[in-house]
Amino acid sequence: MLKHFQLLFLLLFLLIHQISYSQQIKGFIYESVNGDTIALPGVNIFWEGTQKGTVSDARGAFTLSGQKGAHNVIFSFVGYANDTLHFHESTKPLIHIMSQPLTLNEVEITTHAKTSFVSRLSTVNATTITSGELQRAACCNLSESFETSASVDVSYSDAVTGAKQIEMLGLAGIYTQMMSENIPNLRGLATSFGLGYVPGSWMESIQVSKGTSSVLNGYESISGQINVEYKKPADSERFFLNLYQSHSGRSEGNFNTRLNITKNLKTMLLGHISTSSSRHDDNHDGFLDEPLYTQYNFFNRWEFSLPQFEFQFGIKALKEDRRGGQLSFDVSLPRDSNNGYGVELLTDRVETFLKTGYVFANRPATSLGIQQQFTYHQLSSFFGLNDYDANQISYYGNALFQSFIGNTQHAYTTGISLVYDQYEEQLNDSLFGRTEKVPGVFFQYTYSDGEKINLIAGLRADHHNQFGLFITPRLHFRYSFNAHTILRASAGKGFRSTNVLAENTSMLASSRRIVFLNSPRMEEAWNYGINISKHIDIGNRELSINADLYRTDFINQVIVDRDSDVNMIQIYNLNGSSYSNSFQLEGNYELIKGLDVTAAFRINDVKMTFDETLLEKPLVNKYKGLLSLSYATNLKKWQFDLTSQFNGQTRLPSTDGYPEIHQRETASPAYTIIHAQITKFYRHWNIYLGGENLTNYKQKHPVIAAENPFGNHFDSSMIWGPITGVKVYAGLRYTLE
Repeated sequence: MLKHFQLLFLLLFLLIHQISYSQQIKGFIYESVNGDTIALPGVNIFWEGTQKGTVSDARGAFTLSGQKGAHNVIFSFVGYANDTLHFHESTKPLIHIMSQPLTLNEVEITTHAKTSFVSRLSTVNATTITSGELQRAACCNLSESFETSASVDVSYSDAVTGAKQIEMLGLAGIYTQMMSENIPNLRGLATSFGLGYVPGSWMESIQVSKGTSSVLNGYESISGQINVEYKKPADSERFFLNLYQSHSGRSEGNFNTRLNITKNLKTMLLGHISTSSSRHDDNHDGFLDEPLYTQYNFFNRWEFSLPQFEFQFGIKALKEDRRGGQLSFDVSLPRDSNNGYGVELLTDRVETFLKTGYVFANRPATSLGIQQQFTYHQLSSFFGLNDYDANQISYYGNALFQSFIGNTQHAYTTGISLVYDQYEEQLNDSLFGRTEKVPGVFFQYTYSDGEKINLIAGLRADHHNQFGLFITPRLHFRYSFNAHTILRASAGKGFRSTNVLAENTSMLASSRRIVFLNSPRMEEAWNYGINISKHIDIGNRELSINADLYRTDFINQVIVDRDSDVNMIQIYNLNGSSYSNSFQLEGNYELIKGLDVTAAFRINDVKMTFDETLLEKPLVNKYKGLLSLSYATNLKKWQFDLTSQFNGQTRLPSTDGYPEIHQRETASPAYTIIHAQITKFYRHWNIYLGGENLTNYKQKHPVIAAENPFGNHFDSSMIWGPITGVKVYAGLRYTLE
């Protein structure tokens, strides 16, 4: 084992010394609107005479690698005249403001930036969701950020805790790697409720990538990756305030403010307080439709930058009290069957991160970066008469060296990483404790011919103290047939160590016994995908069409079996096949000036082996349709948003062993839900009014045997649709640039 690592380090050392000189540009792109300078995402930046380029992100930031013999940089964005700059070598960030909109015979031709887009120059099939897209709905936290997305589904995991889970490519969210500014996050104990730990107003953008991701970020991504970019001191608002109120009693306040202490040192404070205190039971089953909760969440971050050095530090602290169960339950009384069924989860969480970066002065395309994160998470909870307490201490470290071989067509990134997780869990009288240590090394090679072909090939080796050595290969390929047709393909492996109880807290809100038939092994799967994007000019506007096809094959998977025995939830390692096929077709077009239309349709074919029988995975929609409309009036004084989601049927776990009164159908019905919002913009203010689930569709009898929660048939985990009906909300946002 030691010889393998010594050989890998020797190869990395030899490659690092094959470095030559190349130029690199980093900077920001803005547009001027009514005298205000606003970041401009989606701008194409490329070297004149080539197709070697990049695209600006949601902050307007970009990094453009050098091109031998090229000196002129072109900035291109629909509705603006192309800007050409002669680049002189410099270590300072380039700040560029796009020129005035194109004019023809004194008629102005303008466009508005897309709030959700896939970069044509990206090798990976990744969609960027900007803050503008997030504001099309209330978006109180990360779990509510995908209402207008066709790729990510969000649903409740049970009917009593309010926990939400995501789904991508037909697979549960545990197979999607969650990231915070390219650092793995929301792992372990945060899996079930972590989506609610990220306030919507804190987010600058979200990047959603399908399929296996880069080896630079670890080995855990199987079905995809979701990366959250938070607002940053260097380019966020001086002050931002968001207030929210729903008719069901949910109240929320968010703010962020930044301060420039010196020219090089900046800081930012972000705050979030939310509560839901109204007790309502619209389906009259005796259980709260939504849990009562209070959350306090604060984030302080610091940035220090010099021409060649950058330092970022941040600390987050969260405290949450969440309660649910029967209306009759009184938390101040003893927990027994006479008091009723109650649920409580008390969470304390602290995160700190430290990121440092150094750019070599005599080698502008060469840099060294170090990422570190420490997490402490404590959970104290009960579900009826079940007690579940858990504690997690985690450390993540990642050191990356980036340069090129010969010229910038052949770039590489290499480094080492360490993942450390310590878990202590107690379920009633049973104790579960383990410590995981995973050191790893990785190497990623990137090729670009500057015109048609991009290739990313990565390989990493990690050693788990319990599961031993494992190798993770990944490959991404992009081919541009022309400026309007692009093919992307990917293939790779993913691994993950399971946290069965923390990832399936809904099991605890059931009378079923939890039985481990064997010790869970590390999950392992291959993922393959292909994407074709086509851009067609129709009526001086562009129609974008994306078609995806992905397949995931599991070599090993931890099965949570609710079908084999109605009295038990059996947990065991896969013995047979398990796979997911997902096909999606999506189109985007500005139908008339100011009216953006998104239409998508997806088909899922997901099966796994339960007790030697291959069955459809339960609680996964076979198909989904989405239609999203967004209309902004001239000068964006008003904005109207409407999203309709059509959800297909899903197989339900078998309830044949229950008494007839508690049995459920074998499949859920298809249903449609509609969300809408109206936003008024006025100077620094915008006021919004919206509604969710306007069709008022609700799953009937979400809790099985609700009248006897301490009996043998109680189960609140069989959730396939909305639990609550129409929700009306209003709010305001105030921004001071």
